[in-house]
Amino acid sequence: MTSQAQPSLDVRPSPIAGQWYPSDPERLAASVDRYIAQATVPPIPGRIVGIQAPHAGHRYSGPVAGYAFKAVQGLAVDVVALVGPSHYPYRAPLITTGHAAYATPLGIVPVARDRLAELGRVVPIATVREDPEHSLEIELPFLQRVLGDFRLLPLALVDQSLSMAQTLGTALADLLRGERVLLVASSDLSHFYPQALAEQLDRQVLDAIARFDPAGVVAAEADGHKLACGHGAIASVMIAAKALGADTAQVLHHATSGDVTGDYRQVVGYSAAVFYERHA
Repeated sequence: MTSQAQPSLDVRPSPIAGQWYPSDPERLAASVDRYIAQATVPPIPGRIVGIQAPHAGHRYSGPVAGYAFKAVQGLAVDVVALVGPSHYPYRAPLITTGHAAYATPLGIVPVARDRLAELGRVVPIATVREDPEHSLEIELPFLQRVLGDFRLLPLALVDQSLSMAQTLGTALADLLRGERVLLVASSDLSHFYPQALAEQLDRQVLDAIARFDPAGVVAAEADGHKLACGHGAIASVMIAAKALGADTAQVLHHATSGDVTGDYRQVVGYSAAVFYERHA
């Protein structure tokens, strides 16, 4: 389990605990563990480098996120590079926290400030404090339950272009090569379409992920349907994963909010995927 807060530690307070997921530690741990236990994931025949998981409230996306995090349960990791979209219009292309750690009800996740400083020499990164962004924090309770202690490299993309994804993905690979690292892309899929159309639109992104085609993930967004709010995050992680040796992508699960609520008139799509180096 990640460590508890130290009195002098500059910790980002959670703006979403109690709303997007339970604020009670025991309830949160139990719900996350249940989502993971209910997921059925085949053995991954290789070295896992990265995953993709959704970032809606746990009630909606948790059953799908469980697939991604079950694939990495017990993995020995020192640094998690977590890349998501910024849902807020900062002027900088790339945002990170100005705090030394994130807080969740499950404990404290320290930020790899040294790695952020190194990355900032290659990619311009702006820091923000007490940000309201959920796309990164929503993944932390899952990571805390499956990995235990790790340091976090949190990155929220404002600029989700392919060129930015290439720049960030390459820089992350160069920075983290040789370390025990897990790359995590945080993204939901289509938003507020009827179920049948959502499945068609989501398939465009899922097919690009399965092809291990980061350019295809970004290109799918170009038709104007808003297919993946974190398309640049997915592409960045795919590019970094490839550079770190991954050669295979596998979509583990897909569902929509309608599968939870029973209302299929306007749904949000969720997916879980893994990127790994296949064993010969």
